[in-house]
Amino acid sequence: MDLSHLKVGVNVDIQRTDGRIHSAVISGVNNDAKSVTVEWFERGETKGKEIEADAIFSLNPHLMQENQKPGARDTHSSQSQNDNDDDDDYTYGSVSPVDQAPPAEGKGRGKKGGTVSIRGSNRVSAANAQETPRLSNRVSSSSSKVGSARSRQSYATRPPATQQNQQNGQNGQNGQAEPAESKKPGIPVADRRKSNCVKEVERIEQRRKERREKQVAIKEQMDGDYDTSDPNWQFAAMIKEFRAHLDYRPLTSSDPIVNHQICVCVRIRPLNKKEQGKKEVSVITVPNKETVIVHEPKTKVDLTKYLENQNFRFDYAFDENSSNEMVYRYTAKPLVDCIFENGMATCFAYGQTGSGKTHTMGGDFTGGKGQQETAKGIYCLAARDVFKLIHTKYKKSELTVGSSFFEIYSGKVFDLLNKKQKLRVLEDHKGQVQVVGLKEEVINSADDVLRLVAHGTNVRTSGVTSANQHSSRSHAVFQIILRKKSTGKLHGKFSLIDLAGNERGQDTKSSDRQTRMEGAEINKSLLALKECIRALGRKAGAYLPFRASKLTQVLRDSFIGDNSRTCMISMISPGMGCCEHSLNTLRYADRVKELGPGGPVEGKPAEIDLSGHYNNLGAMSPQNSALALLRTTNQDEVSDEMMTFHEKVNHMQELEEEIIDDQKSLIDNTQKWLTEQKKLLKQSDEVDYDVEAYAKQLDALLGSKIEELVKLKEKVANFRADIQEEETLSKNMKANKKK
Repeated sequence: MDLSHLKVGVNVDIQRTDGRIHSAVISGVNNDAKSVTVEWFERGETKGKEIEADAIFSLNPHLMQENQKPGARDTHSSQSQNDNDDDDDYTYGSVSPVDQAPPAEGKGRGKKGGTVSIRGSNRVSAANAQETPRLSNRVSSSSSKVGSARSRQSYATRPPATQQNQQNGQNGQNGQAEPAESKKPGIPVADRRKSNCVKEVERIEQRRKERREKQVAIKEQMDGDYDTSDPNWQFAAMIKEFRAHLDYRPLTSSDPIVNHQICVCVRIRPLNKKEQGKKEVSVITVPNKETVIVHEPKTKVDLTKYLENQNFRFDYAFDENSSNEMVYRYTAKPLVDCIFENGMATCFAYGQTGSGKTHTMGGDFTGGKGQQETAKGIYCLAARDVFKLIHTKYKKSELTVGSSFFEIYSGKVFDLLNKKQKLRVLEDHKGQVQVVGLKEEVINSADDVLRLVAHGTNVRTSGVTSANQHSSRSHAVFQIILRKKSTGKLHGKFSLIDLAGNERGQDTKSSDRQTRMEGAEINKSLLALKECIRALGRKAGAYLPFRASKLTQVLRDSFIGDNSRTCMISMISPGMGCCEHSLNTLRYADRVKELGPGGPVEGKPAEIDLSGHYNNLGAMSPQNSALALLRTTNQDEVSDEMMTFHEKVNHMQELEEEIIDDQKSLIDNTQKWLTEQKKLLKQSDEVDYDVEAYAKQLDALLGSKIEELVKLKEKVANFRADIQEEETLSKNMKANKKK
């Protein structure tokens, strides 16, 4: 089809996708694509689209040109050319530039009598030929106006092209021309050739339909496999699909045991009854003996749910099917030999409250009342191996075994084997840390260990949390101590620590002061513990911030020496509700073993920037200098305001101990003063007593009492001011967190 006769600027009628018909102007002709670009003005702006040529001709039959079949021309074509040399071809409906008036109805439109010229020299029979109108290439500006007026007429008001062709054939042709069926303007729009825009819309609609059908099919399949009433079923489906492509190689009892100076491992407990009742999804996967994958649930802005899979690697990874015996085999058991070789060993159970720390260290819970079977805990398993080695391999060493059990709560130490007596932690003249007054009991079998553990666990400080009705609020330290029989000298020590829940470190911003003090101590002790273990890995020259917390202070001898070994068992809950806490636990454990780029150089002490002291507390104490190190090595976790808060808490704890000591001293002196006062009073009963000596002694006695009372009163006033300042700092941190 030749479109060269279509000119830019000609008005045409077009049909919109919603069925509306209105006028537009041709702005471009694409002869290769057989399409026309049109533009129109609507609502204050110019719009345009590309339309197939057939659609233009269907609505504008006056633009159509006669489409001759090959060989249809006869000898009259030369005559018609001679009749009018200005015409290029046979035309229908061409407007003459001489007269714009349309011919009268019913009259023939000859060359001289009308405005439209009909050439009859090229005629075909009605049986095998049709006559197709075509717009003349030569149209004057006046004829364009007429064409524009005609094109603005509604397509429904125009006579069909078939009737016009029949009339023209009757008036000026030998035979009646029958138009082709494909050229009829009355063909429905759906049967015409569609524009590229319409085709693209239909393709989009088809893809949308297919996508919806696919989603319906997937939903029907999921309804059979999952409880779709559960809002988390999509996460469960994504996790199941992810796990289906994993190669599982879990840890087994036949795998070799590797001796690590610092061993960091992770244990995942099964979903408990409370989590199963809530239909929580397990978001933790252990594909092999070293890898832990956390499927963190996420939701986009458009409410699309997806998973962010985070990988962690540790020395050992225990899945929910691992028993206490298997965990002990790869964690605490390799440390037992260490204490027989004049060494120090520590084993920590770390994690969120309710993640299984007490279960791992103390043993399984059985029965409806939650009774603990301590024979399967690491405490008892380690004690059994100790007595086994004493009676076999180290029988000639002549060693005795003792045990101590104490807890660290809110920066204070309490003896769990001696009626929770409060203990003092001091350094002797040799720089050794001593827990003054700690009771150490001699044990002769693993049964004695079970008895001590059961007694200490019952009196341990606990509280109620959302995860556990008896949540541990303190660090419990159980020690197995080896001493020489002859001298009583320390030979080795194995410290087994059940740490407080790591989520309690967030209680620093609590509205209750006691809870804030608990959270501050837990937060500080966990940071200090991490840095001390990392310093143990760097060995010589590494600075130990053990004074930053009571926990690291009492365990100082476990972090020094060439024969010191440490194991940390990180416990995590698999439930989706605990995902954030589980990630925090894994990140903490990952930092404990991290000794790569960014850490202090091995063999070189860490540099401490003490220039930015935060509070006017006088000279920086050893505790605050250790805190400054924690600040420089944990800037992401310890902000400036948190550092200020910890320093204030440290100052309060130090001042509290001084006040308590002064009060004890005052009570002791009061007894002495009372005795002296009684003596003076008895002297005054004598007839000839020395009045001057009596007054002098009484004045000195009262002066001593007043001096001590004034000093104590000043310290109490300062302590009360620190309490108010601590509360203000806590409120500020809480307000900043809301912002």
